[in-house]
Amino acid sequence: MTGTRFENGRRVIEKWDDVFSVLDAEPRRRIVISLLDTDGAVSLPESAINPNAPADPEQLRVELHHKHLPMLAEHGFIEWESDPLIAAPGPRFEEVAAVFEALQAQAESIPDSLVVGCQRLEEEQEVA
Repeated sequence: MTGTRFENGRRVIEKWDDVFSVLDAEPRRRIVISLLDTDGAVSLPESAINPNAPADPEQLRVELHHKHLPMLAEHGFIEWESDPLIAAPGPRFEEVAAVFEALQAQAESIPDSLVVGCQRLEEEQEVA
């Protein structure tokens, strides 16, 4: 019984480690957020660009193809194709989606230091 509980605990820890390791880069977080906002696939690199800190689309395309997309796909969080470059939810997508859904549900509790730039951009867009 203890062995089974220990093994189950290890699997849960590994799953959380997978989630947080893939979410440690902004382009991967942007892809997950973009997929939450759609019912299907998203176009890349456009969906991986943070509007608060735009990146060079060609450089980002290379990074997506060689680093970010393979990492997300390796864990089953997305499925992707290279021509055209798109990403869609994978069989484990709900595991990374749950993190963002929980954050959105508690948005008012998130420290200003983590959202001030985003709030400022939203206010600028509303004025324009």
